[in-house]
Amino acid sequence: MSPLDRKLLRDLWRMKLQSFAIALVIAVGVLLLVMMDGLVNSLAQTRDAYYDRYRLAEVFAPVKRAPDHLLDRIAAIPGVSAVEGRVVGGALVDVEGQTVQVRARAVSLPEFREPRLNAVYLAEGRRLDPRRLDEILLLQGFADAHGLEPGDSLTATMNGARHTFRIAGLAQAPEFLYSTAPGELAPDDSRFAVLWMNEEALAAAFDLDGAFNEALVSLDRGASEPAVIDALDRLLDPYGVTGAYGLEDQISNRFIHEEISGLRASSRSVPPVFMGVAAFLLYIVISRMIESERTQIGLLKAFGYTSAEIGAHYLKFILVISVGGALLGCGLGVMSGHALSGLYQQYYKFPFLIFRVDPSAFITAIVVSVASASAGGFIVLRRIFALAPAAAMRPPAPADFSSSARLVAALRRFLDQPSRMIVRRIARQPMRSFAASIGIAVGMGLSVAMLGVLGGFDKAVELNFNVIDRSDANVSFVEPLGEKTIYELKRLDGIIEVEPFRSVPVVLRNGVKSHRGALDGLTEDAELNRAMRDETHQVYARKDGIVLSKPLAAKLDIGPGELVTVDVREGRRPVLTLPVVAVSQSLLGAPAYFELSALNESLEEPGRVSGAWLRIDPAKQQDVYEALKNMPAVAGVSLKDEARDALQRMMDEGAGATRYYMAIIAAIITFGIVYNSARIAFAERAHDLASLRVLGFTKSEASYVLLGELGLITLAALPMGAFIGTGLAGAIAAGFSTDLYTIPAQVGFSNVGSGALAVLIAALIAGWLVKRDVDRLELVSALKSRE
Repeated sequence: MSPLDRKLLRDLWRMKLQSFAIALVIAVGVLLLVMMDGLVNSLAQTRDAYYDRYRLAEVFAPVKRAPDHLLDRIAAIPGVSAVEGRVVGGALVDVEGQTVQVRARAVSLPEFREPRLNAVYLAEGRRLDPRRLDEILLLQGFADAHGLEPGDSLTATMNGARHTFRIAGLAQAPEFLYSTAPGELAPDDSRFAVLWMNEEALAAAFDLDGAFNEALVSLDRGASEPAVIDALDRLLDPYGVTGAYGLEDQISNRFIHEEISGLRASSRSVPPVFMGVAAFLLYIVISRMIESERTQIGLLKAFGYTSAEIGAHYLKFILVISVGGALLGCGLGVMSGHALSGLYQQYYKFPFLIFRVDPSAFITAIVVSVASASAGGFIVLRRIFALAPAAAMRPPAPADFSSSARLVAALRRFLDQPSRMIVRRIARQPMRSFAASIGIAVGMGLSVAMLGVLGGFDKAVELNFNVIDRSDANVSFVEPLGEKTIYELKRLDGIIEVEPFRSVPVVLRNGVKSHRGALDGLTEDAELNRAMRDETHQVYARKDGIVLSKPLAAKLDIGPGELVTVDVREGRRPVLTLPVVAVSQSLLGAPAYFELSALNESLEEPGRVSGAWLRIDPAKQQDVYEALKNMPAVAGVSLKDEARDALQRMMDEGAGATRYYMAIIAAIITFGIVYNSARIAFAERAHDLASLRVLGFTKSEASYVLLGELGLITLAALPMGAFIGTGLAGAIAAGFSTDLYTIPAQVGFSNVGSGALAVLIAALIAGWLVKRDVDRLELVSALKSRE
């Protein structure tokens, strides 16, 4: 082993705690990169394989009623590879111990063959017997939530009639990877079911013998999806088509696609922040290490070592730390990814989900961490090449401290001797102190940002379920009904207030940009469910134009005063051109609002409503739910409290739990930065502190000189950390947000205060550790100097 390599080992041992802290910062960045890359690859590859194996359709075409012979004409459309017609419909399932029926979707399966498209994965039990029309396959998640097994019975209401079924097996399907009740965003296995039935039985239940109400289509390689969709709409137009749509608009696929896109965006934006912090720390450490060892560098050069050899020695120091941190991060990333993949499988119903990291991710993580860490080191290593042996072996020329002397003289009356030493040190090296303060500010900024994102999730729930939605429940009808139904609801004992609404499927277009969703008709004085500009200002539905939510307006690139094309996909299916009159805030979904009577007038269907928002007397809730259960016009009842609890669980236990990982990581980074700053200051001041002890200063007074400087630098970092945290919170919240929900960055005084408290606690712990080293300082060794 060469002398320089032995020196490297001694330096690593001497600076072991500092080196580990920097390696930990690098490891955190690599952990996030590996974990997120693994989750993206695992989710995407498992999804694609699942879709392919069970032949998920690429185009869906719902209709009112179309004869089976049309399937041959659909198959003849250029670009169509396979076609499957099926019957689907809504159902209400009776659950023991619950008054409110659970909403369900009934789906037909061919009796004597496998479906060409949208096959199901049988998890337990057996396939349907074509001779038994009372058998069903039940969605496994719902069965597990209610303790149902093959052989059990289930009662459901379909098309106003009650049926009793026997469960033949439990199943999953790629089109229900993310299964939610209609109109809700958060999955809840206990509140949504899927029933697969023999085609003959389901067609009879919905009076669709010899017909289908949904066509499934797969495409040839290279086929034009828009062209196929246009051809389908033209062909099915006489049969009440509500608009064919591609897989990207299928609700389950949209959720998994948005989740993967969000993870991919985060994997590209978050890890570089930690890599940059690590590079900054290594720059400071190596810079001060070279400054303190300039005499040794000069001596090495005098003995014949070249600048390249000495530079390589310090570069090895950087590489050992960065590679060690990267390897640690790879291992921790795989462990974290395995843990999170289990959480994802709770909400995305894959038959299996194997966490697998692409080997290129490990290579990328190591290369990026080494490159970012080395970037700061190369800047410092240039100084080695500029040092001549004779100049290096002399102490550096003393700086001009006259300005700091005048400052300290002015403070003589207010500060004691140790305090003046602290001020003098900072004033003499302002850029070094500023750099240390910036490092601490970045750590605090990460903590503040993650606390802001945590608050944003809670804010989204609070705003949606307490400010926008002030109802207790909502009911939806089987089809749009007249106002008489609203009067019947008002007469029910226990219902305090009823607010009708109309929801129609539409495609909103602004030039080449479009959005498939719904247009909601609200009353002018809506109070139970309303559009809001912010937390206190309501946006009222108007007759002269529509109100768009902020995410929808951004997606369509449109604002108030501009015209939007509304392609209605229900009833007479008119195409409307309406002005945008306002933009509202929405954190869940991307709704659009129109005044109820104006919407019905545009559809030429006056007095129609799709459902109603209800405010219910808590003492009579069960009576109200029992009465709604016996109303054949009611397609389903959704309770606000249950929807809110489901969303909160998803944020706390499911995919949203990643924010807690990032918050913990931010706290680790904060401590690492503060501790590094304290250790670097101690390494630089060891000689001075020993001198103070020899001159008669006590251990506490000597520690005060060092820790007082750290305290001032930390206090100066707090306002900068608040500013950095505000900016980072917006960027991280944008990464979590999707087209389906928006997470606001909630950085307030409490978040800044908590972030500052975290920094101060980290500073106290780091200060205690450094003070312990100051107290153990060996005076003779520290005072030895070759100068």
